[in-house]
Amino acid sequence: MSEIVRWGILGTGNIARKFAEGLRSAETGKLYAVGSRSAERAEKFAAENGAERGYDSYEKLVTDADVDAVYIATPHPMHKEDALLCISHDKPVLCEKPFTVNAGEAEEVISAARKRSVFCMEAMWTRFVPSIVKLRELLDEGGIGDVRMVMADFGFRAGWNPEHRLLNPQLAGGGLLDVGVYPVSLASMVLGSAMRVTGLADIGETGVDEQAGIVCQYDGGRLALLACGVRTNTPHEATILGTDGYIRLHKDWFRGSAMTLSKGGAEERIEPPQTGNGFNYEADEVARCLAAGKIESDVMPLDETLSIMQTMDEIRARWGLRYPFE
Repeated sequence: MSEIVRWGILGTGNIARKFAEGLRSAETGKLYAVGSRSAERAEKFAAENGAERGYDSYEKLVTDADVDAVYIATPHPMHKEDALLCISHDKPVLCEKPFTVNAGEAEEVISAARKRSVFCMEAMWTRFVPSIVKLRELLDEGGIGDVRMVMADFGFRAGWNPEHRLLNPQLAGGGLLDVGVYPVSLASMVLGSAMRVTGLADIGETGVDEQAGIVCQYDGGRLALLACGVRTNTPHEATILGTDGYIRLHKDWFRGSAMTLSKGGAEERIEPPQTGNGFNYEADEVARCLAAGKIESDVMPLDETLSIMQTMDEIRARWGLRYPFE
């Protein structure tokens, strides 16, 4: 592998464009190739985003010896198939969240990656932005004492289009897998694996969760209060509450934002500098892991990704929500 990671992207949608933009600010990687089911889309994406090659199939991309790692940016139900394709050709995988549609699929991908000793990581890019890195440092230092509760939301109001992936059950639409995974993952990062979950969702006329409120319980009675949706705007804030104070992550916490540490009646605003759109940091994490010969990230390990998928499966079970293809 070259010193600079040459990335291939599977898919040409909005999230693929965000990752391509992020690579322009990455310290360790560059966009090399893109794969699409359409030659026209592949060529257009490559031209607009500076890729050297555009392929009209995913198979052609993963068999290119010059592709060092692959970012999977396809719709949710394709993640398992596309990740397994990459792994079967020994291509390191960064798979857009949600990692898969359910925990059973996640287990298949994880098992395949470990069996072939191929690097694999869920693309929970938020976990690597400077503000969340700083949050972990503050919590590890006991900055707010023992953490007791996490409150977080991520919701937006999409336009009404029953065929769009956000509202289409055939594409695993709805709020939980698209944006609810962010607060669920934050709670996992701070509190560990959930022991119990409950909550309510508004299942809309297309059969997906349009908005939801979720409560998770962790060991020691710790709690997470989470909200998500694709038909409801929310503040995009998160708060970590401890025995000695709390940390508020301000608007668009998942992109990397300022935070306020409140403790002992005093408040301190913390705003770590950030470059790029945030996607660059997860690309750099992959490069660091590959350079170190790792097949998993310590920051976003596969066992935790599986635990998060299991939590989301349990949340959906509480709602009685299954996708038609499950």
